[in-house]
Amino acid sequence: MRSEDLDTQFQAAVTKALTMTQATLPQDVQLRLYAYYKQATFGNLQTKQTTTYHLRDAFKTNAWMQISHLSAEQAKEEYIKMITDLSKK
Repeated sequence: MRSEDLDTQFQAAVTKALTMTQATLPQDVQLRLYAYYKQATFGNLQTKQTTTYHLRDAFKTNAWMQISHLSAEQAKEEYIKMITDLSKK
């Protein structure tokens, strides 16, 4: 897939995701979408130590670290696939 096409599809999926409510998505799905989005837009996680680390942040960091082996393109493809599958339900 061409990079421009992938970026266009990714932006459309992000727009569609913004219409979904958190109440309708299980937390594991929310975390996976978060991780794919972060990997697609920021690349690999740069961990840093902080003195105030919340449990919610730990879950988000863990989800992102689990997919850190994916390239930005792969993360975009997975994000698009998840949003497409969720939209069919």
